[in-house]
Amino acid sequence: MVIPGPGEDMPSRESLILRKACLEDTASIAGHNIATAAETEGRSLDPDTARNGVLAIFEDPSRGFYLVAEESGRIIGQCMITYEWSDWRNGTFWWIQSVYVVPAYRRRGIFTRLFSEISRMASGSHGVAGVRLYVDRENGLAMEAYQAMGMHRARYVMFEKEFP
Repeated sequence: MVIPGPGEDMPSRESLILRKACLEDTASIAGHNIATAAETEGRSLDPDTARNGVLAIFEDPSRGFYLVAEESGRIIGQCMITYEWSDWRNGTFWWIQSVYVVPAYRRRGIFTRLFSEISRMASGSHGVAGVRLYVDRENGLAMEAYQAMGMHRARYVMFEKEFP
């Protein structure tokens, strides 16, 4: 579990709402995605592309869904779940992506609660083989957090080829 820093309190269970995102959350989620790209990769996302990418999930739920953490009507954390079919396991892996927690709420257990809810949902869903995520090799803090939640480093290395 992530421990709050000095002087930080975890939001109470009563004040923090975990829920699937809805269309009205698009602007907030897209803004968080833009912030994540800037923080983690020094990459500037085009706002229209970011917004349209979020909208695509709502327009086609077979792509996945967002889970958000909300406090006092404001989204303070988010994760996107996408699906990967595994013929080896005859099941689906849920991929955790677009992880973001508003800076003022970091180290207060927000992602821990999101991850716990994702794990609960996935383990209770027929045909889900497990959950996966990828992390930048330089993000040691995130890796420590994932390991503390019971995840382990997979044996796979990711390769990619991007298209313009």
